[in-house]
Amino acid sequence: MKRLISMIAVLLVLTFAGATVFAAEQASGGKAQATCPILAGQVDKSLYADYEGKRVFFCCASCKDDFNKDPAGYIKKMEDQGIVLEKTPAAK
Repeated sequence: MKRLISMIAVLLVLTFAGATVFAAEQASGGKAQATCPILAGQVDKSLYADYEGKRVFFCCASCKDDFNKDPAGYIKKMEDQGIVLEKTPAAK
């Protein structure tokens, strides 16, 4: 019985977490960038390029170099996949 209650509790937590992520994606009109557009690795927020008011994150420096060869193409591909890119911070 305890096992069943524990399983139900875990399912409820996972359901709530999934609903929260889904609601955030719906509110922003898409999903935030989580993977590198070049190698699909997890992004490192310290590695990025800004292009036409949008910030794109990468998994490594060499991916940033590849992105700079065709930034518009990579951005279009990400946006076509429903990824909403962060805006570049306002200049100070």
